[in-house]
Amino acid sequence: MEPSLRIAIADDHALFRQGLRSLLDLRPDLAVVAEVERLDGLDAALDRARCDLLLLDLQMERSSLIEIAALTKRVKVIVVTASEQPRDALEAIRAGAHAVVFKRFAIETLMEAIDTVRSGQVWMPASLQTHIAAELREPQPEPLTTREREVVRHVALGLRNAEVARKLFVSEDTIKTHLNNVFRKLGLRDRAQLTRYAIRVGIIGTHEQPP
Repeated sequence: MEPSLRIAIADDHALFRQGLRSLLDLRPDLAVVAEVERLDGLDAALDRARCDLLLLDLQMERSSLIEIAALTKRVKVIVVTASEQPRDALEAIRAGAHAVVFKRFAIETLMEAIDTVRSGQVWMPASLQTHIAAELREPQPEPLTTREREVVRHVALGLRNAEVARKLFVSEDTIKTHLNNVFRKLGLRDRAQLTRYAIRVGIIGTHEQPP
């Protein structure tokens, strides 16, 4: 009977690829159908092998982060990395990886990660989960400066840039600069979104009128 999960390994260390293959061969429902040592040959290998799952090293001849988003449209991706920096793992998850496995613990955790991804869920190491939980519990810094909040308040209340400039005794160009910084920091596109943000975080009240 044909194995139900076809796996490709992309890693530039031959000994590590061999170790992964030996581990995966212990499971009759898994089959390694492709191995590559360079990212440049990965697309062709995936096309030939018709893979269901890719075990991808995060750092080969270059960072593979930029490839992950495109790869996840074709195959489920588990990043297997020597880096245990939370930032690297989170960037991989944000890019679309379905799991992150630290190489140091691959023997103990890889099978669990594969089974979790196979069931349609995301898997990550317990240490990374702890890091994320700690970040969520920490109070987040205020993204805007005091002056930026003043500008947001006046704009959300309906004032034009020139009117805000007169109220704050600065130039209209200064107000434009503040607004550009605010839009960039908050990822907003227009004044309507800015007004909704100002109401949501309490910069203005829902019943306030323009002064």
